[in-house]
Amino acid sequence: MIERYTRPTMGRIWTEEHKLAKWLEVELLVCEALAERGEIPPQVVPHLRQRAQINIARMREIEAEVKHDVIAFVTAVAETVGDEGRYLHLGLTSSDVIDTAFAVQLCEATDILLADIDELLPVLARLARTHRDTCMIGRTHGVHAEPITFGLKVAHWYAEMQRNRDRLVQARQEIAVGKISGAVGTFAHIDPAVEAFVCARLGLKPEPISTQIVARDRHAAFFATLALIGSSLERIALELRHLQRTEVFEVEEPFSPGQKGSSAMPHKRNPWQLENVCGLARLLRGYALSAFENIPLWHERDISHSSVERVIGPDATILLDFMLARLTAILDKLVVHPERMQANLALLGEAIYSEHLLLALVRKGVPREDAYRWVQRNALRVWENGASFAAEVRRDPDICRILSQDEIEHLFDVRHALRHTDTILQRVLPQ
Repeated sequence: MIERYTRPTMGRIWTEEHKLAKWLEVELLVCEALAERGEIPPQVVPHLRQRAQINIARMREIEAEVKHDVIAFVTAVAETVGDEGRYLHLGLTSSDVIDTAFAVQLCEATDILLADIDELLPVLARLARTHRDTCMIGRTHGVHAEPITFGLKVAHWYAEMQRNRDRLVQARQEIAVGKISGAVGTFAHIDPAVEAFVCARLGLKPEPISTQIVARDRHAAFFATLALIGSSLERIALELRHLQRTEVFEVEEPFSPGQKGSSAMPHKRNPWQLENVCGLARLLRGYALSAFENIPLWHERDISHSSVERVIGPDATILLDFMLARLTAILDKLVVHPERMQANLALLGEAIYSEHLLLALVRKGVPREDAYRWVQRNALRVWENGASFAAEVRRDPDICRILSQDEIEHLFDVRHALRHTDTILQRVLPQ
C-alpha cells in the first residue's frame, strides 16, 4: 500500500495562518537586512522576532475599516511589538510582501507535487516490467491495429511522467523569484541589496526587473505546467477507462470489499475514480487559462490578478496533489486480465499481421499498390463474414504465386511484432 502524507500536507500550505506567517517572515527579513546595513537599530530585530505575533481576528477587524489586507496585517502585527513596529514595512509596497511570500508557497507546493510524482514513477516502472511480455492488441482510432504489450503501454506513461517531472522542476525554478523593489520596482526607497538578502534567506532568486509585481508570465508557465501534468494523468485514466469497458475488460480499477457500483444496478463495477481524475484535469486546464489572463495588467500593475490567484494557487496545487495520489493508488492495485487481452488479440485472427504480409510481398518485388490490394481483399472478408485471414491468404492465387506456404506461416508470429520490446523498455525504464 502506498503510504500517503508522511510529509506536510498541501492544504496546510494554503491556510491563512501559513500565508500570514510567510508575510511576517518577509517583513522580518527586511528588518534584518536593514539592520545589517545600519539603517535601523540592530536591537530592533531580536525584539521583533521575539514579540511579533499574528492575530487574524484583529487583522480582520482593521481590514473591515481600511479595506486593505496588507495594511491591516502590518497594523495588527505592529500593535504586538510596541514602538518598534514603525520599522515594519519600511520602504516596501504590498506586493513586495505578497509576491515574495506567494513564491515561497508555490515552491513548497511544488516540492510536494514532485514527491507525488516520485511515488508514481516507481509504480509505473514496476507495472511496465511486470507486464513487459503481456501481449495485447494495439488500437488506433479505437480499432485493432497490431500487437503490443501492456508493459509497453505503461512505459509510455512512465516516459511522459518523467518529462512532466522535468517540466515541474523547470517551472519551480521559474517561479522561485521574489521582489523587494518598492512601489513601481525602482528601489526608490530600499536598496537592491535588501532584496538579495531576503531572497537568499527564503531560497528564492531576486526578480531581475519588476514593476510593482513579479511579471505574471512566470505564474502562467507554472500553472500551464500543472495543467499539462493533469492532462497526462487524464491520458492514463482515460485509457484505463476504455480498457475497463465490458466489451474490452482488459483491466479494472480496484474494487474493494463492500463497495457498490450503482444505486440501481448491483452488477455494476464502474471506473469512477478514473472518471474523477479525468474531470479534475478539466479544472486544471481552466486554471491555466486564468493564469494566462493574468499576464496583461494595467501599466505597472493592477489588482485584477490577485483575486484569481487566491483561488487557483490553492485549488490547482491541491487538485494535482489529489489526482497524483489517486492515480498512484489505482495503478498500485490495478487489476490486469491477461487472458482477456489474449482473447481480444485473437478477434481478427491473423489479420493483425497484414502489414507484415504486405511488406513481405513488396520485398519480393510486388508493386506496393498491388500487394496492398491483394492483402486488403482477404482482410475485408474477415470484417465482412468472419473468415479466417490465414485460410484466405493461403488460397489467394496472387499471394501464393509469390510466397510459399511456409513463408506465409512465418509471417503470422507475434514474436516478430514484439521482438524489440526489451530494447524499447531499456531506453525508457530506469536500469
